[in-house]
Amino acid sequence: MSIHDNQILRLAIPSIISNVTVPLLGLVDLTIVGHIGDATYISAIATGSMIFNVIYWIFGFLRMGTSGMTAQAYGRESGSEATGILRLSVGTGVGIGLLFVILQELILRFMIWAMNTPVDAAPFVTQYFDIVIWGSPAMLSLYAMNGWYIGMQDTRTPMFIAIIQNVINIIASLFFVFVVGWKIEGVATGTLIAQWSGALMAFAGVVYKRRHDKIFTVNSPHHPIIPSSHHPVIPSSHHPIKHFLTVNRDIFLRTLCLVAVNMFFTSAGGKQGSMILAVNALLITLYTLFSYFMDGFAYAGEALCGKTYGAGDKAGFWKLVKSLNLWGVAMVVVFTLLYIVGGRGFLSLLTDDTAVVNAAMDYLPWAIAVPACGVLAFIYDGIFVGITATKGMLLSTATAAASFFIIYFALVGTLANTALWIAFLVFLAVRGIVEVALIRRFV
Repeated sequence: MSIHDNQILRLAIPSIISNVTVPLLGLVDLTIVGHIGDATYISAIATGSMIFNVIYWIFGFLRMGTSGMTAQAYGRESGSEATGILRLSVGTGVGIGLLFVILQELILRFMIWAMNTPVDAAPFVTQYFDIVIWGSPAMLSLYAMNGWYIGMQDTRTPMFIAIIQNVINIIASLFFVFVVGWKIEGVATGTLIAQWSGALMAFAGVVYKRRHDKIFTVNSPHHPIIPSSHHPVIPSSHHPIKHFLTVNRDIFLRTLCLVAVNMFFTSAGGKQGSMILAVNALLITLYTLFSYFMDGFAYAGEALCGKTYGAGDKAGFWKLVKSLNLWGVAMVVVFTLLYIVGGRGFLSLLTDDTAVVNAAMDYLPWAIAVPACGVLAFIYDGIFVGITATKGMLLSTATAAASFFIIYFALVGTLANTALWIAFLVFLAVRGIVEVALIRRFV
């Protein structure tokens, strides 16, 4: 195993563990209310969690943009630049979070309408939202700090924070629900405490790292990046605020494309009836599971490719790209075989309804193709974030989204739900193919 492979695994494995723990915050809340109330409580927590998932997903640029720019600063051994990026990103996150708190009434009304919230669940969704919204500054600043940690070649700290957050959430929610006697308010308060605990732990880690990391403790020179065959031009070294805004704008617009496709995928399945909606919900978990692992390698790509790009190490950069691609191929083989052999068994773990499982088997081959079609998108998203080639990411995702809708509407009349899966696979594939075609233009 090469040194690049060791570096990739050192960063990817903690990120994979972190990714797996993320859904637990919502799952814990759902499990607790499942034991204190009826379906109204469950739907209220599910809706409330989904509201915040959508909001935070849209503003995920705070993590991605910070990661790439920090990794480049780390490669240049510029502690002052890394600190400046952190301050700018955290400040932006806190500012947006405070804006959410100020506009919470308008946001709540819109989201309840947009998500077709049942009338009987709306009051409980409101109770949940009114408490958890106060965690917005914490969550968005945590996104920024997690991106900074990744850029600083540290994925272990975010992993430990994610695990401790879940423990705090479980303990606090159980206390407020079963000891204090609160219901929805208890679950929401537990979530809020976990969110602020995570942000405070991350901040403490930042303070520690700035006191002990060599690029902050040694007067390292800020290497000027000059145009040559060995040193790429790094815009952030000249206009950091402008570059920060441009990078985050591109990622934000790219995220909107992703949200549009994912929400349409769910909506289009729902229009075909509850059975197809359930089938697609089960099968998409195969994509989600694969994404948890591939995001780990994408984060490694962000950190390592950004570092070598910032240092002007062109040879090292392309060696990393090659290693990341090889790990991608390995993951495709593993997950494809896993889904072929254990696909039905996995679906049966998710539901006892044999009718849904049998219906899902008709579309399982399309879900099995997800790793092969989606691997390049994950790998090259990480690479593009690392080199802050966000215009390329936006172009690839916009092109893929257009392909998705064109193919779906062209085929849906004859292929129904199969058209939806074909369009989704094309969407995944086009994202990666376009980025592969563009990569040398940005490096």
